Amino acid sequence: MAPKQRTPKVSRNPDLVRGVGKYSRSKMYHKRGLWAIKAKNGGVFPRHDAQPKAPAPAAKAPKFYPADDVKKPLVNKRKPKPTKLRASITPGTVLIILSGRFMGKRVVFLKQLSSGLLLVTGPFKINGVPLRRVNQSYVIATSTKVDISGVNVEKFDDKYFAKEVQKKKKKGEGEFFEAENEEKNVLPQEKKEEQKAVDTALIKSIEAVPDLKTYLAARFSLKAGMKPHELKF
Repeated sequence: MAPKQRTPKVSRNPDLVRGVGKYSRSKMYHKRGLWAIKAKNGGVFPRHDAQPKAPAPAAKAPKFYPADDVKKPLVNKRKPKPTKLRASITPGTVLIILSGRFMGKRVVFLKQLSSGLLLVTGPFKINGVPLRRVNQSYVIATSTKVDISGVNVEKFDDKYFAKEVQKKKKKGEGEFFEAENEEKNVLPQEKKEEQKAVDTALIKSIEAVPDLKTYLAARFSLKAGMKPHELKF
């Protein structure tokens, strides 16, 4: 079956030469009948109201897939639960720190913070451990207890231990080699006074018990022949 032949499109204004039409613009105005449309609508061309745009089509699936796996973040649907405190850890319990800067030090447990961490202190005047937060997974609870009824720890929370964000200053070539001019982080005087107030009330209770001050100042360590699972703390 022979294909249908398309009729060539004939222009109403054929070109005499390229870019120059046979009829002028006014002639074509009358030939197309635009004058009749304008006269019918009071000398103005009719205007139609803009139709509302159709909603955007849904995104189509890509035609090609990436060769490597695209990592997508997993949605965490778990609701945070408050950390349960071990039954052996109560306010005033002496704990042994097992890791970190103060590993082997004995500290006094004051309270549990909203984040689940434990608020402890040495006191600082006895063994050099200041007010700090410790994870209960890295402590051993002992049977020794200290009376902390006179210690006020209401104002201590997680925000108290937040670090201040300092802006980094651009150093020149000369300042880069001057290590002496670098500013060091200095503990505010207010926090020093708060540490002193906690230690003063706590040391009174410690000194009332014989040998307790010496016990807190001593560092815990294992010696040859000692079996940790048989020790009673």
